[in-house]
Amino acid sequence: MSWTHTRSQIAHTKRRDPNADVTDLRRQMKAERLADHIAKTVAEWPPLESAQLDRLAILLRGESV
Repeated sequence: MSWTHTRSQIAHTKRRDPNADVTDLRRQMKAERLADHIAKTVAEWPPLESAQLDRLAILLRGESV
């Protein structure tokens, strides 16, 4: 699912019920936007070495490097 579809779900949900909790949908949308950004950026890069990929994975997990 694309982040624009999730954004639309948030809008529809809030229109039906302005007090609805859309926290999970917002979290999903942010993750989808980040995934799109990462995919586009990585497509432009030269291939990364294993150590570089490991470092990036650590950052994505929220761990300190």
